[in-house]
Amino acid sequence: MITIIYICGVYSLALALFHLGFWKIFNWKVALKKLNFANQGIMQILNIQIIFYFFFTAFMCFVFPTELLSTKLGNFLLGATSLFWLIRTFQQFVFFRVNNYKIHILTIVFLLGAIIFAIPILIK
Repeated sequence: MITIIYICGVYSLALALFHLGFWKIFNWKVALKKLNFANQGIMQILNIQIIFYFFFTAFMCFVFPTELLSTKLGNFLLGATSLFWLIRTFQQFVFFRVNNYKIHILTIVFLLGAIIFAIPILIK
């Protein structure tokens, strides 16, 4: 079961790296200028904070896999992270009402996150 925790860590690390690329992927140097000053800052601050959260989650999975599996706090963190990804999956349908394969791929990626973080607490 520790292997699934390591998979959760790799998943979180991959999402952190993906978010590090947002400035380039979404051409934020140009695109964010269309927003007012406050919204420009909010977008970037939220992205930096989510990058921290993903690195933090990956670190926990790599360094404390046994604790995540065997303690109430660890199980709570796994469950909360699974819920995070489940909520993110539902948000795809609320905020991206387009039929685009990239959106569908991300929806599957987010659902996968909800599943892999739930597996250790559902299967004991």
